[in-house]
Amino acid sequence: MSRRTVVAMSGGVDSSVAASLLAEAGRDVVGLSMQLYDQSDPAGSFGSCCSLDDLHDARRVAHALGIPHYLVNFEEPFRRVVMADFVSEYASGRTPIPCVHCNADLKFASLVERAAAFDATAVATGHYARVTFDEDCRRYRLLRGVDRDKDQSYFLFSLTQDQLAHALFPVGHLTKAEVRAHARRRGLPVAAKPDSHEICFIPDGDTGGFVERHAAAAPPAGDIVDSSGAVIGRHAGVHRFTVGQRRRLGVSTGTPMYVLRLEPADARVVVGPREELGRDALTASSVNWIARAAPAAPLRVTARIRHRHQDAPATVEAGPGGRAELRFDEPQLAVTPGQAVVFYAGEEVLGGGWID
Repeated sequence: MSRRTVVAMSGGVDSSVAASLLAEAGRDVVGLSMQLYDQSDPAGSFGSCCSLDDLHDARRVAHALGIPHYLVNFEEPFRRVVMADFVSEYASGRTPIPCVHCNADLKFASLVERAAAFDATAVATGHYARVTFDEDCRRYRLLRGVDRDKDQSYFLFSLTQDQLAHALFPVGHLTKAEVRAHARRRGLPVAAKPDSHEICFIPDGDTGGFVERHAAAAPPAGDIVDSSGAVIGRHAGVHRFTVGQRRRLGVSTGTPMYVLRLEPADARVVVGPREELGRDALTASSVNWIARAAPAAPLRVTARIRHRHQDAPATVEAGPGGRAELRFDEPQLAVTPGQAVVFYAGEEVLGGGWID
C-alpha cells in the first residue's frame, strides 16, 4: 500500500508541523496549498488565511522539509461552497460557520480526490483532533484533540466515514506548546507565526458590510422590538446581528439588552434582558452520526453549541429526515440558528447538525 500522504499546508505552524511529523515517520509527503482568492487582484485578496504570504510560508516550509509542494486553485469552489453559503445564511437571519463548510465540504472532499492523482492514500491537516478505527464496529471514530484549549473537533462533525478513512491529524495528540517546540527544533520558518482567529475572507471583521457587498439584495432595515413587541429602535438589516449580541444594538433602555432572536420575514430584531436569553431545547437538521446509525432511543450526551462553548449535559433524540431534538439539563445562553450543535460522549464526537 502506498505511504504517500497529501498534507494541506496553510502556511501556519500546525499544518507545517503535521507535514514534518509525517516526513519524520517515513511517509512520502506531498504538500498542497489552496489558493482561495485571486492573488493578482487586490480587491479579491481578502487576506488572513491562505493569503499570498501564507502560500509563500507553506512553500518555504516544504523546502525546509525537502518535500514537493504544489498550489491548487480552489477559488471557484471556495466562493460557491463557502462564501455564497455564508452570505445567504446571514441574509436570512442565521449565523453560519464557514470553517465547517470549508473543512468538510471543500477541503476534505476535494483533497481526497486530488490525493488519488498523486497515488496518495491519505490526507493530513493540522487540525487538533484524532481519528481511530474501531475493530468491533468496523467504523472510524472522531475524537477530541488532546489540547482542550485548541481542540477543533467541533469543526469536523460533518466528516463522513469515507473522509475519515483517508484522514490523518498528526498534531491531534500534541499541545500547542509542543507543536511550536517541534517547529523550533526543526528550524521551521513559521515556528513563531501567530494564529489567525478572524473569518479568513473578512479580515476587517465587518461582516455586515461583506454581506451587503456580495448579496443579491441586502436585507432591509426594520424595527428593533422588545420581547413584548414594543418598538424601541431601528436597525439597518438583520444580517448585522446575531443571537446573544449585546454591543452595537443602537438602543438605550437603562438595562443591558441582548438579541433574543431574529425575524427576517418581518425585518425585525427582538431584544431583551439576559435572563430571557436562555433556551433549554433546540432542533437541528442535516445531522451526521459519525460512527453509528441514528439512535433509536433518546441518548445522553454532552453538547456544544459554539466552538468556545462549554459542553453541557443534554438528551438528544433522532428524528426523521436527518433531524434531531436536543434538550439541555439546564438552559443555555445564545442558542443560535445557523451555528452547529455537536454531540460528545467523553472524548468521542458522536455527531452533530445545524441549529434551526
